[in-house]
Amino acid sequence: MSLQSPPAAAEVPPGPAEGHPPGAELSQGSAAAPSAQEGGEEEEEEEEGEKEKEKEKEKEGEKSPPIPSASAAAARGLEEGAKNQFSTFSNFITTINQKKEDVGNRNSPTQLVIPNIKNGRDLPALCLDVRQKQRMSMDTLPQELKAPLPPEPSLPVRTKTVKDFQDDMEKSKASGDWKAVHNFYSTTFDSFLEINAAFKKDTNSSFNTIEDSGIDAKFVNVVYDALLNTPQDVQKSVLKGIINGLLQEWTGPRTKDDLRAYCILLQNPQFSNTSTYVIYAHLLRQIAALTEADHHFLVHWSKKISQKRFKQVVDRLLQFISLRLFPAKPEEFPPMVKCTWWIPSATKVLALFNAANSLISPPIISYTDFYNSTLDHIDLMEEYHNWQCYGNSHRFSFCQYPFIISIAAKKVIIQRDSEQQMISIARQSLVDKVSRRQKPDMNMLFLNVKVRRTHLVSDSLDELARKKADLKKKLKVTFVGEAGLDMGGLTKEWFLLLIRQIFHPDYGMFTYHKDSQCHWFSSFKCDNYSEFRLVGALMGLAVYNSITLDIRFPPCCYKKLLSPPIVPCDHNSLVGICGVTLDDLFQIMPELAHGLSELLSYEGNVEEDFYSTFQVFQEEFGVIKSYNLKPNGDKIPVTNRNRKEYVQLYVDFLLNKSIYKQFAAFYYGFHSVCASYALL
Repeated sequence: MSLQSPPAAAEVPPGPAEGHPPGAELSQGSAAAPSAQEGGEEEEEEEEGEKEKEKEKEKEGEKSPPIPSASAAAARGLEEGAKNQFSTFSNFITTINQKKEDVGNRNSPTQLVIPNIKNGRDLPALCLDVRQKQRMSMDTLPQELKAPLPPEPSLPVRTKTVKDFQDDMEKSKASGDWKAVHNFYSTTFDSFLEINAAFKKDTNSSFNTIEDSGIDAKFVNVVYDALLNTPQDVQKSVLKGIINGLLQEWTGPRTKDDLRAYCILLQNPQFSNTSTYVIYAHLLRQIAALTEADHHFLVHWSKKISQKRFKQVVDRLLQFISLRLFPAKPEEFPPMVKCTWWIPSATKVLALFNAANSLISPPIISYTDFYNSTLDHIDLMEEYHNWQCYGNSHRFSFCQYPFIISIAAKKVIIQRDSEQQMISIARQSLVDKVSRRQKPDMNMLFLNVKVRRTHLVSDSLDELARKKADLKKKLKVTFVGEAGLDMGGLTKEWFLLLIRQIFHPDYGMFTYHKDSQCHWFSSFKCDNYSEFRLVGALMGLAVYNSITLDIRFPPCCYKKLLSPPIVPCDHNSLVGICGVTLDDLFQIMPELAHGLSELLSYEGNVEEDFYSTFQVFQEEFGVIKSYNLKPNGDKIPVTNRNRKEYVQLYVDFLLNKSIYKQFAAFYYGFHSVCASYALL
């Protein structure tokens, strides 16, 4: 900003100041000019004197132009454009001082326009929604100053094919002259536009849908496979070009070409080297800061990457997080205080790939491939505490991304969380007892269960129903008529005997499938579902007290337990209903699932050869009962066209609808003990 007054400031014509009535001009060293004749009774001498005074003031005005008010100066600044935002530095200081005076005097008529100016050290963090930022800035401009965003630049024409590139590589290896290859790499990665020009299937097509990214995956794979076999100067030219692209100044929302470039750059094998981590971190930061809509595109485009490339990207991200947490050579990285955003950015990008992985059945890679065993060695309880205490803030915690935490680490978190809840509830019970001036005793600190061996199930059901408020206390079991202190052995025996009796086939609550070697809920109707609630509470108590039970439920059971993960306040809400597939049925009833799979692949006429309808039959206590899978299902034949719908409805009936009441009771029993954020 220049400290000298621009010449245009002296050329401002005098006029009415903003916020004042017409005729009340503010000028230097003069009051408002008097009006014309105020009455017909004034003497002619006074009129001549007034005219002479006006002429003298006009002469003074030519020498010293009036100083416009601050509001008028600000308004004129908008008219002149961004070239001269303030007339002079002194006027700017005067404006600020005038603003302070106006704040002190609420009756001041002057309305000042003070632009929001921040010191460079106080600039806000990287905006998480570039489109929202652009939209807000455009909405705040006056209508005459609004201008459309600049059109997207056209892509340069690049004609090199996979065959041409491979030929260049062979010639360079044979001759030792890498000039052609060097030119290709340095040009291709010089900007996001060049990346799209080289790797886009058709530069004339937009590819603005989630179904097709428009990336020539084969060409990308060939180029990256050859990159690490080129000389160092070629590899350095690629990194230099990536830096140029990342340093590009963004003036609006990201285009689909930008998203394509990000998707391609993430697959660069050079980022496995720690020497490139600074560049890699800035790439991850820009991707993490994209809008939700842009992330949606990246997720769907990422699921189209080959399994090999997908796994490599995930491994690089996990390695980046591990080495930033526990660097082998700390001097290779900037100080942690200067790059606290590295790990959050990498974890957010990893979450995009986890989302892409979960969109496909079967998944691209195993969910265990997202586990980072390095996190087993950090203070997990501090992470969990930060997550609970600062859950509504922007403070980062690995507990926000449970897919990255291994089973062993999750077990530690759940155990510690259970212990903290036990201590907290016991302390609260003791305080309540003392506040009522009652004598405390040790039994109030535990969940005391007294049962008879001859009435094990009924006594256990009554005890847990009576002591719902104590379910989160430390469990302590006593068998009536038997002496002994429960040091853990009696509790394990109680669990063992109770589970053995409840899961016995003669009891009729659960069915054991030999083919899959797991238990599943019986679909038989019953008058009282409280025993299923007891089983759910037992499962919750076992998890809460870190006791291992010899019960084998299929993975679908745990998926249903998290549907929803938090118990709804409205008891009429559906619980335990989740999306199920034929793969889920394979894990419980593999023989039936195989038959349905054969139906889907049958090449003959399904209607004439199977003669089936949208109706299923089940045996209950020796009686065959029929159920329609859809309204009037007994009259709708299964055909080649609707057989997929038939299979889906059949699977949903077996795993959701036919056992809804049984599983709902089990769900509420489990969550009565294990209602903890540690499981989410």
